[in-house]
Amino acid sequence: MRTDSPPTLEAPECEKLLDALLSNDSTAKKKLKAIRNHCMALLMLDAGLRVGELVSLRLSDLFFNGTPVRTIFIKPHMTKNKVEHSIPVSPRLEQALFSYGTIWQLVDPEKGSGFAFANVNTDRPITTKQVDRLIRAAGWKAFGRPVHPHVLRHTFASKLMRVTNTSTVQQILGHKYLTSTQVYCHPNEEDKRQAIVAASGTVKPAGPPKQEQQDQPQPAEPVRPGPLPASPLKSHPAPHW
Repeated sequence: MRTDSPPTLEAPECEKLLDALLSNDSTAKKKLKAIRNHCMALLMLDAGLRVGELVSLRLSDLFFNGTPVRTIFIKPHMTKNKVEHSIPVSPRLEQALFSYGTIWQLVDPEKGSGFAFANVNTDRPITTKQVDRLIRAAGWKAFGRPVHPHVLRHTFASKLMRVTNTSTVQQILGHKYLTSTQVYCHPNEEDKRQAIVAASGTVKPAGPPKQEQQDQPQPAEPVRPGPLPASPLKSHPAPHW
């Protein structure tokens, strides 16, 4: 995890965390929980949702005719700053939503007004405290330390900042003020390395300088043999005595 603010996870840590959430599937009930928890984590890690937005989602926000939506719309009443925003769904998140909807059998149109994430065997929605506990527990299991759910949103925002402009990140995150987004303009070691490489005018890190080859005299072309001279032993006509 990064030591500067805001804290984020590195790519290998993200994969370990997701694997830890999916690994607890020894029983049918635990498998349902694992698929649900994995999907919730990806909504924070691949869409940058706040925990409050996550638990406010309805099935109709994530599925249309039993199929995962391509864009998630966060309504003003779901956010802490009342800013509506939309987030395109990544291929990985789309697959997680499909698995979640299939295993939990969330294709019933009558359930379209229900909460997207509920407790097993009940209709009661997941709470923010429950999300906090399960993400922290997954962090302990994955790499021996707790992870706050908001770190997943920080990680998502930091990755976005490296591939697009601040204004786009602001809209995706649903920030009211640009200053809220600018906290993610923190370079890591890879960012600094690429900046130095770009400033030096090289595409790749330069290796040892090559020695200039001095002009070497070209070898003379071999002399091709011409026709052989007449042999001195060639016979002459006998003299007349």
